[in-house]
Amino acid sequence: MNRRERIIYLTSAAMIAAVYIALTMVFAPISFSFIQVRIAEILTITPLFTSAAIPGLFIGCFFANLLGDAIVYDILFGSLATLIGAIGGYMLRKNRWLVPLPAVLANTLIVPFVLKYGYGSEVPIILMMAYIFIGEMISCYLLGEILATALLKHPSIRKHIG
Repeated sequence: MNRRERIIYLTSAAMIAAVYIALTMVFAPISFSFIQVRIAEILTITPLFTSAAIPGLFIGCFFANLLGDAIVYDILFGSLATLIGAIGGYMLRKNRWLVPLPAVLANTLIVPFVLKYGYGSEVPIILMMAYIFIGEMISCYLLGEILATALLKHPSIRKHIG
C-alpha cells in the first residue's frame, strides 16, 4: 500500500467512525437500551465498499459507547460485536445481501448478555435477543440497503467495487 492509498484508507476509516459516532449521539434515545434501533448500524453495509470499514465501525462504536456513558462491558463487548460484524461483512462482500448479516447476528448474540449481566436488566435474554434482532434488521437491512442502493448509483463507487 503506497502513501496515497494509506491516507485514503485512514481517512475513510476515520469518516466512517465519525459518522457512526454522530448518528449514535443524534439518535441516542433509540441507540441505547434493550429495545434499540441504532441508526448508526446502517453503516454495517460499508464493508461492501472498503476494508477501512472494519476499523472505522469498531472505533466508531467504541467511542459512541464511551460518549454514551456505557459501562465498560458494553464499551468492550458492544465494540467487539461490531468488529465481528464488520470483519464478517467484509468477508461476505461478494454477496451484497449477506454483508449486514454478521452484524445482525453478532449484536443479537452478544449485546443481550451485556444488558443482562452488565446492566442488570430483568428482561429475559431470549426476549432481549428478539428486540436486538429486530432493531438490527431495521438498521442493517432496511436502512442499510437503502444506503447501499444510493451509494451504488454513484458511478465512481460502482467502478471502485467492480
